[in-house]
Amino acid sequence: MTENSYIKQFPDLMAGKKILYVHGFASSGQSGTVTRLRTVFPNATVIAPDLPIHPEEALSLLYNICKEEKPDLIIGTSMGGMFTEKLNGFDRICVNPAMQMAETMKEHGMTGTQTFQNPRKDGIQEFYVDKALVKEYKGMTEKNFKGQNEEQHVWGLFGDEDTTVNTYDMFREHYPQATRFHGEHRMNDHSFMHSVVPVIRWIDDQQEKRQRPIIYICLPPVQGKGAMPAPSFQKAVRLLIERYQVYFVAHSLGEEAAWLAEYVGVPAWQHFITTPRLDLLYGDYLIVPTNQKRQEGTSLCTLIELGSDTFKTWDDIIEYFARLGGQ
Repeated sequence: MTENSYIKQFPDLMAGKKILYVHGFASSGQSGTVTRLRTVFPNATVIAPDLPIHPEEALSLLYNICKEEKPDLIIGTSMGGMFTEKLNGFDRICVNPAMQMAETMKEHGMTGTQTFQNPRKDGIQEFYVDKALVKEYKGMTEKNFKGQNEEQHVWGLFGDEDTTVNTYDMFREHYPQATRFHGEHRMNDHSFMHSVVPVIRWIDDQQEKRQRPIIYICLPPVQGKGAMPAPSFQKAVRLLIERYQVYFVAHSLGEEAAWLAEYVGVPAWQHFITTPRLDLLYGDYLIVPTNQKRQEGTSLCTLIELGSDTFKTWDDIIEYFARLGGQ
């Protein structure tokens, strides 16, 4: 890892658990995403099989792995996201899932002789995609969205710059836990750390019934799309979500939701509250700009006034919570 790398280790997250990773088209179990998973979660076991080319064989292999290994979390990207959606009974994250794989193969030249992008254990470097194989994948799409009562166990993440797959609307019809992130079809360190890892943290918290202290961040009114976040605001959010449950609060539903999607991204998903009554918020800490204080009552939260002598900037808030160490 270089000094400027986005990658960071979380030894306590998913510790002692199994993560099954399902790779995309023409990839393997030795992809860069597998390396990221093993680096970020050093105390988790990452299972990453090489999938057979034929979809029925691939799905059968995944069913057997799930039966034998009983993974705590399944993560699939692209074609692997399509397979992951079908693995009912497990918590799973589908990243840019290619839910219409046959159409994707035809539209993006994934036919004819193809070369695997990563080494495979069987040593095979090339494979051939003909009309018959495309037809097999088309038949596989008929098995999409067959899960019953799975809504709370499936998360969908969709890159807003993905030019290969766009199945967000289709996915969202079946699973409400779907959102967009800043990124392309292929994940990089940035999109993985700032979009996928927060969801993994939520899932791990749910599985462990872990209750983190709550921080509310009161947003000042956002004036237009060009309103930039205050210095170190994004850095503060990224550090705070590692140890706290962070919610963002606005007086009313204005442009703040779009602003959060732009500058905070996935960590703000389903963590946005609108209320003029800050005194009704039940939690541990409330961060309020000094010029935004309201007089409706006394909040039960510890009040942190951004812009005050004690907390002049977000860097001061970062230092304060670093000293608290998650308390």
